[in-house]
Amino acid sequence: MSLHILDLVQNSVEAGAGRVELGVAEDLKQDTLTIRVTDDGRGMSEETRRKVLDPFVTTRTTRRVGLGLPLIDMSTQRCGGYLIVQSQPGKGTVVEAVYRHSHLDRPPLGNMVETLKTIMVGNPKLDFCYEHRVNGNHFIIRLSDIREALGNVPLTHPDVLVWLHDYLTTNLANLYGGAQDENG
Repeated sequence: MSLHILDLVQNSVEAGAGRVELGVAEDLKQDTLTIRVTDDGRGMSEETRRKVLDPFVTTRTTRRVGLGLPLIDMSTQRCGGYLIVQSQPGKGTVVEAVYRHSHLDRPPLGNMVETLKTIMVGNPKLDFCYEHRVNGNHFIIRLSDIREALGNVPLTHPDVLVWLHDYLTTNLANLYGGAQDENG
């Protein structure tokens, strides 16, 4: 699912978002996994929003199909879940994918460490926030906090990349009591 998440965030950036919030919530008691991407991009009209789950509808001019949202929608339904897309022109978009956590066909979360690094390093000026909850455990990282701490040191500096990798790996593992690997 980490690749779906990367696609959703990239959609937000391409829609002109300056701020993107990514939330992952795993509630084992409620048996849900929720992925939510909220942005302040240009948003969509109601007509466009109704069509976004059609793979042959896309606003991109470089290709004639848009498979990201239809594939996520299909995977949520296959796992007893659903996809909600809310959007308003000029106000942004919210995409929420909900899965039954224990469903046999639910794809693994995937390599969130590399996905987060790709988002942050690839969009260093983006106001990006990631929040992940697993039952009572909670992890949040804001790209603005990292930029402030680094000052003039770029995110692409080798020492920063090593630190970011270790920081994300440790904190995401701690959500699961330290027993989680990078692939979810």
